[in-house]
Formats: sequence, structure tokens, C-alpha cells
Amino acid sequence: MALSDFLAAVGTVLRRRPGDLLPMYVLSVAIPAIVRVVPFLAIAVAYLFLGSTGRLASIRSDIADLESPPDPNADPEAFDAWASGLEPIVGQLAAPPLLALAAVTVVVSFLLFVFLTSVIAAGQLSACYSRLRDNRGLLAGLDGARRFWLRFLGLFVLEFLCWAVVLTVTGIGTALLAGVTSVATGSPVFAIPVVLGATAVAVVVLLAVRALFAFAPVAVVVDDAGVFGSLRNTGGFVRTRPGGAVFYYLAAVVTLVGFAIFAGVLSYANVGTIGSLVSALLVFPVLDLLKTAIYCDHRDRLTPPEPPTRSLLGQIRAGLRHGWGEMTSFVRQTPGTHAFVLVLGLVGFGAGWLAADPFVGTFEASITARLDDRFPLTMAVNLFGNNWLVALMTAYAGVALVIPAIVSLLFNGVALGIVARLEVDPLELAAFVVPHGIFEIPAILVASALGISVGGTAWRTWRGRDGRTDLADALERAFWVLVGIGIVLAIAAAIEGFVSPYYYQPFLP
Repeated sequence: MALSDFLAAVGTVLRRRPGDLLPMYVLSVAIPAIVRVVPFLAIAVAYLFLGSTGRLASIRSDIADLESPPDPNADPEAFDAWASGLEPIVGQLAAPPLLALAAVTVVVSFLLFVFLTSVIAAGQLSACYSRLRDNRGLLAGLDGARRFWLRFLGLFVLEFLCWAVVLTVTGIGTALLAGVTSVATGSPVFAIPVVLGATAVAVVVLLAVRALFAFAPVAVVVDDAGVFGSLRNTGGFVRTRPGGAVFYYLAAVVTLVGFAIFAGVLSYANVGTIGSLVSALLVFPVLDLLKTAIYCDHRDRLTPPEPPTRSLLGQIRAGLRHGWGEMTSFVRQTPGTHAFVLVLGLVGFGAGWLAADPFVGTFEASITARLDDRFPLTMAVNLFGNNWLVALMTAYAGVALVIPAIVSLLFNGVALGIVARLEVDPLELAAFVVPHGIFEIPAILVASALGISVGGTAWRTWRGRDGRTDLADALERAFWVLVGIGIVLAIAAAIEGFVSPYYYQPFLP
């Protein structure tokens, strides 16, 4: 098969029923939202400990005695004196049980992150393989995540060990050779070529390791191979199809370097969240589909779906209409879930308001200060990217049996409550929030309700009451509902960037 056919297969899969593949990649975006349940739970435990031991009352008393922090640049000595007032608070928080809790939280969070990464990576490549054979992607992804995650974890650990061994051996060998060369020649200058040569060797070896492990996960899925079997199969693939392998390596390097430059430009323009969306919804799916297509052709198993007849622009318009329809339909069908979400949001807001009360007068928030040096266009784009990313995370994190979606909702509510309580001019804050908030806040609440709905389906699937097809359908529908939510958030971002900061200014004294 010609190399252009692989690219055509990738484009066809992405355009033909994208909702049957991309949710697996959105799940990777939701990993942080799932993992952060652990530290939030630890914070709750720490709060109970501080309250039961009387430390919480002491901390509140110390905070009440603090004044507003002085400007560290204008008066460093005054700021140091103010910072010394934090020492009693830090001492209360440095209790051995709390330090142990912090250590356990870090370890558990890391292990959960590694586990989820392995599970979702297995699901992603399984979905890619299925779509490249014109079969249901999400259903295969769910099956593959359960079947292959341990092998993917084994590959991740084995590659890490290979890198560690190469770097350790190279580092020790370079140090010894450089030392011997310096002593033998009487000058450290002659050790420079040794260091440069050893570095070049290490880079070549590490690139070879990465090249081998790049296709190993695909071999696990396509060949149903084990960890070492996938490496053997990958080696055979590279020997028999070097052109295809090199094509992927070059395409991956060009894509990743180009995306890194693109993301850097976005960050410089203060719209970095768009890069996260592009990587999750385009860059990683394209690279995974490409290497899976190349390996499938090696096994004579590449049978992609027929290309769509509609133009790309026509597909985008149809997708937006479909997303809007799915969103409105979801809202109509789940009034109870939305009422529950609204109550939880208000509870979170109230908790944030009460939690910030001891800090009033000590710390202040100002919407005017936060809007300084903002350019309307970049502000609008960044707000859309950030809010849609939050919506994606909240909705798909719910797949972990609802809890992360609820935690995310409460977290957002608490954050809003804290900001509102510490605001120096509440009327100005309200004037700023209302125009875009009537769109943005309901959209986030719908995303939270969607997360609870997806989590409910996941729970029933786990208990055997629903099948995996039901969960795959829920994930696909959630994708289109989130497209509709994205439309609402784009409207909100445009208003927040171009209208909210300015319309009320003439009426201020």
C-alpha cells in the first residue's frame, strides 16, 4: 500500500463518525480530574483532623491576627516580617499525621495516574485498530482497555527501565573515560570529545529504544501479544517494512516538533489551553491512527471505512447542528439530574464563601486587577479553551463511577465562592459576570450533569445491569452533547472577552 493511502485512511476514520473514536482521547484529558479526587479526599481528612485536635481554631485565630500582605517589591523587610507571622500556621500544619497523609496522597495519586494512563492508552489503540477495520471503535476500546492495560503498563515500565539503564551506564562510563583522559593528557580539555561522543551514543541508543517501543503497543493490540512478544513482533515489522516504520518516525517527529512550536506560539499569545485541546482531539489521534494503519497493513488487516461524500465544511456544519440537538435533548430528558447539579453547585459556592470568611481583610480579590493588560481576542479564545476543557474533563471524568464529576462540580463551586467572598467590589464583580455568566454557568452545570449521567451508566455496566454497548453509546452521545456545550461556551467567551469588561465602565463613579 502506498504511504499516501495510510494518510487517507487516517483522514477517513477521523471524518467518518468521529464520536466513535475521539471520546477515548478525551478520557485522557479527564485523568487529572479523576486523580485529583485523592488530594481532595486527603484535604477533607486533614480538615477533620485539624478540627478534632483544636488546631483549626488556632489557625483561624492566627489568620485573624494577620494584616494584608505588603508589596514585597516596595518593602521587602515589611513583607518578611509579615511572612514570619505565617510560621505558627505552618507549624500547626506540619504535624506528623498530616505529613504522613501528604506522603500517602502523593504515592496513591501517582499510582492512580499510571494505572489510568495504561488503561486509557490500551483503549485508544484498540479503538483505532477497530475503526481502521470499519468496526465500532468505542466498544473495542472498552474491551481493549480491560484486556490489554496490564501489558501496556508492562511496556511503560520496561521502556522506563531501558532509559534509566542507558542513562546510568552512559553517565558512569562517560565520567570514568573523561577522568582517565584528563589524567592521561594532563588537561580536561581533551575530555570534551569523550563527553560529546558518549552523549551522541546515548542519544542514538535512546532513539532506537523509543523507535522500538513506539510500535510495541500496536503489536499488543493487533497481534494480541505479550510484553516481550510485542517487542519481538515490532522488531520483525521494522525489518520487513522499514519504509513504513521510517515514514511514521519522520511524520511523528515533524508533527510533534511542529505542534511544540504551535503550542509555544499559543502560550506566548496567552491562549495555551487551545494547544491542550488540539493535542487531545487531533495530534494524538492522528499519530495513533497512522502507526496502527501502517502496522495493520503489515498484517494485511487494514480495511478502513469508505470516505465520506460530504465536504469537510459541510461535515463541520452538520456536526455542530447535531451537537446542539443532542445537548438540548439531553437537558430536556434529565431535569432531575440538572436540579441535583444545581443544588450541589450552590452547596459548593456556599462552602467556598464560608471557607474564605476568615481571610476577608487579609487577602483580597479584584476583578479590575485581573483584567489588567488583557487583549479581548486572546482573552476570548483562552476563556473558550479553558472552559471547554473543564467541561470535557468534568463530563468524561464521571466515567469513574460519578465521583470525579461531583468533586469537580463542588471544586468549581468552592472556587467561585472564595473569589466572590474576597472580592473588594462585589457589585463590579456581579456586573462583570452577569452578561456571560448566563451562558457559561448553565453550560458548566450541563457538563456536570453529563458527567453524572455517564457515571451512572458506567456504574450500571460495572454491576452488570447494562452492557458495554450501553456505555459506548453513552460516551459517544456525551461527545456530541459536549459539542453543543462548546457552542454555548464560545458565545460566553466572546461576551466575556469583548463585552463584560467594558460595558459597565461608563456607569461607575
